Amino acid sequence: MTAPADSIEIQNVVASTGIGQELDLEALAEDLPGADFNPDNFPGLVYRTQEPKAAALIFRSGKIVCTGAKSIDDVHEALGIIFGKLRDLSIPVEEAPDITVQNIVSSADLGHSLNLNALAIGLGLEDVEYEPEQFPGLVYRMDEPEVVILLFGSGKIVITGGKQPDDAAAAVERIVERIDDLGLLG
Repeated sequence: MTAPADSIEIQNVVASTGIGQELDLEALAEDLPGADFNPDNFPGLVYRTQEPKAAALIFRSGKIVCTGAKSIDDVHEALGIIFGKLRDLSIPVEEAPDITVQNIVSSADLGHSLNLNALAIGLGLEDVEYEPEQFPGLVYRMDEPEVVILLFGSGKIVITGGKQPDDAAAAVERIVERIDDLGLLG
């Protein structure tokens, strides 16, 4: 039986950056092979990298959101590719623009099924949202680290809102401790 912390997998890292100038997205869509720009559906241009797999949402303001990466290193690598493509099109991009991690989504398996009704009461109704008719998981808002944990009856969990990879490990450790203290683990 693997420990819950050993089952943690990063599913998505969302980060933002900017190049400090406005962009002509129509022209960029024509000059950037593979770019997808449909302003009727979404105000940004979407550019996907294959290695690492990620998507950059490029906005007219020069802001860029990278999503779909599986690690912070992948975010930096994907954005590096995008910065290079922009430079190749004679769009000035500073050497190392600031990149801010906005959200890390991770998953883990507690290895035991959970009684979500008992958990909703035990964890405290002020930090919990649980409406099984609308969503099969219990939503638990944790203060430290500041994340949201989705707990499912299967024992699988999703941790969202993390800013660094260690947030998921700390959250799993704390939630396992809380559930165990309540006598609801296993």
